[in-house]
Amino acid sequence: MGNPPELYYKILNIPKDTSPQEIRAAYKNLVKKWHPDKHPPSSKPEAEARFKAISEAYEALLDQQENRAVFGLCNDGRAGERGAGGAFCGGGGGGGLGAGVGARMERTRSDDFCTRSAPGTPAREFKKVYSSGNSGGRRAFAEFSSSIMRKAPPLERKLECTLEELCRGGKKEVKFTRDVVTKNGSIVKKEVSQTVTVKPGWKKGKQVVFEGMGDERPGCLPADAIFTVSEKKHLTFKRVGNDLVLKAEVPLVSALTGWSFSFRLLSGKKVSLAFQDEVICPGYEKVIGGEGMPIPEHKGARGDLRVKFEIVFPKELTDEQRAGLAEILKGSC
Repeated sequence: MGNPPELYYKILNIPKDTSPQEIRAAYKNLVKKWHPDKHPPSSKPEAEARFKAISEAYEALLDQQENRAVFGLCNDGRAGERGAGGAFCGGGGGGGLGAGVGARMERTRSDDFCTRSAPGTPAREFKKVYSSGNSGGRRAFAEFSSSIMRKAPPLERKLECTLEELCRGGKKEVKFTRDVVTKNGSIVKKEVSQTVTVKPGWKKGKQVVFEGMGDERPGCLPADAIFTVSEKKHLTFKRVGNDLVLKAEVPLVSALTGWSFSFRLLSGKKVSLAFQDEVICPGYEKVIGGEGMPIPEHKGARGDLRVKFEIVFPKELTDEQRAGLAEILKGSC
């Protein structure tokens, strides 16, 4: 019974028809990436597990390639020996004996070749035990493959950010508690902290992943810690995509006779708007280009600031005021 090659191809992230040269190249790239000495203590357990899995997969696939070559040679030899045996038996009628000798010769040649071409290594010995039909070997491989493929469920948390932080960017320290497996196999709680570099323009729903920094479980790879950006409500602005929306309430008299006001953007920049020669109508919107949120995909680009005006009408008027307004506004529409 052979090892399941699908597992090894999946570990090395290569298709099944990969050549030996491509297998070797994939192996070299992965061991460089996951060598434990290149990882900090926080991700070292995961790196060690992956490094071991990559090495096992590489050696197993090499064995598979060697075996194909061996079987091809043995089949060629077997065909030649059978031909020789058949010719000999045809002369003396000892076909059964000749075939038996031929078979023994084939097995001897095959075994010797395999011994020479596949020297003993931990991975090859592991495969030998498993392939022999030993139940302990099968169980060991099952545990090994399961531990490679399984990862503890992710530890998920929110990363609350203000609009100012999402606009300007910056660093935020996050603290969380994770389960850690001790040397004796017990699970303890450990408080850890990580630094998140918030990039200008990030949106809610953006995920920050710390690989291997989640909960640990015996027999599993350490889980990832995933922080999902959430946006705190702002008192002045509302974000709509890459744009910022500002609602401004304008008294009716100011909307009709002229109005000016000022405010500060998320960056701290002061902006003033004046409406002296125009009437502000209900639903009017003024767009200030390039004063919205940064757009991460396009360096230097920003959304727009949209100022929406809401006209505040008086709740009641006296008869005299009504008459005066009627006289003033007569013929203006």
